[in-house]
Amino acid sequence: MPNDAYLRTLLILGARVALQMSARRNDKVSRRAITLKLRCGYQKAVVALAAKNARIVWALLRREGEYRYA
Repeated sequence: MPNDAYLRTLLILGARVALQMSARRNDKVSRRAITLKLRCGYQKAVVALAAKNARIVWALLRREGEYRYA
């Protein structure tokens, strides 16, 4: 089982990639990420996206649900 620091690192790296890829896409999630980056700056947007992804993962694990891309 990974420790908290390792999991945090993975969430941040995933959020960085998601933010970089959002510049090439035009879906709702990507537009929100771009808006967040413009409003807060790159690093804060990365941390916010990582936190959002952590909440999504937690909810899916807790409810034993399946992720549906919106």
